[in-house]
Amino acid sequence: MLHHWLLSLSESHSLFNVFRYITFRSFLALFTSLAIFLLFGKPWIRFLQRKKLGQTVRDDGPNTHLSKAGTPTMGGLLVLGGILVAVLLWGDLSSRLVWGALGVALLLGFTGFWDDYRKIVRNNTKGLSGRYKLLVQTVCAIGVFWLLYTVVGIDMTLQVPFFKTFNPTLGVFTVILVFFVIAGTSNAVNLTDGLDGLVSGPLIVAFATYGLFAYATGNAIIAEYLQIYSVPGAGELAVVCAAVVGGVIGFLWFNAYPAQIFMGDVGALSLGGLLGYVALATKEEILLVIVGGIFVVEALSVIGQVASFKLTGKRIFRMAPIHHHFELKGWAEPKVIVRFWIIALILALLSLTTLKIR
Repeated sequence: MLHHWLLSLSESHSLFNVFRYITFRSFLALFTSLAIFLLFGKPWIRFLQRKKLGQTVRDDGPNTHLSKAGTPTMGGLLVLGGILVAVLLWGDLSSRLVWGALGVALLLGFTGFWDDYRKIVRNNTKGLSGRYKLLVQTVCAIGVFWLLYTVVGIDMTLQVPFFKTFNPTLGVFTVILVFFVIAGTSNAVNLTDGLDGLVSGPLIVAFATYGLFAYATGNAIIAEYLQIYSVPGAGELAVVCAAVVGGVIGFLWFNAYPAQIFMGDVGALSLGGLLGYVALATKEEILLVIVGGIFVVEALSVIGQVASFKLTGKRIFRMAPIHHHFELKGWAEPKVIVRFWIIALILALLSLTTLKIR
């Protein structure tokens, strides 16, 4: 929006040529979404407190979490608002990939909002049924499949890290891959959002990493040099990723231990799904297992716990997701959080090395 108007001024003033550069607009998007949360974070928290829209705490969780009951939630709604404004201002609105990203975020964000509403207003700690969430995620995955592989024209091959020529064709099975990436990442991020600031660090790291992937994938020269798949226009997703990084940093300012506000499903489901979408659009979906390793482990800990209990009657962990296991082992909450952040950063750096090792 503003980007297009400023760019039109470059014909008479060369100074405005700077708005042609994705890197410059990405930083503008980051600072825009960051500023929005820092400016409106406190008023948003006070509004939620007045409306008594506070967190409900499960009675089967760690006892240390009982004091968190009533802490304002749905901070993710303001994060989404900041991302939307930043992308509309500084993104290329002629890009179908950008609109796809916004569509995924808004659809899953609405689902998460409805889930939060049921938990808070109706005092139902379980929120929406898993069946309904799965239905929405399926619809979202079908839409992403149609956009990426029919409209944009990305081919249905799988880019495998560390291999230059091994690119298996998935064909119709690509839709299954899209579903697992969108639904899996969305749910995994949601499961990780269980401690003050825990999900924010890995999200910042993951979106910053995929912002670099998007820029490289969208630049034909860089993509050829790195021998990665080139997706024309994918560079604009770097602006989206930067907007997310800024919004989550702003959220973390208020969510750091002890948290003044929680993200809620409105933020976790939408940002998780958006991360999966960017991974698919940049053809780096396999690397998501490494970049989002924290999310993967959190999800697998829940799956393993449930499967073990149903099959053997025994639990693998003291409590799942796994961050609660470490809490019950005696780790202080800030220690769990910071160590998970460190692991997320190490995994992101490891994933970046694969760009050259092909």
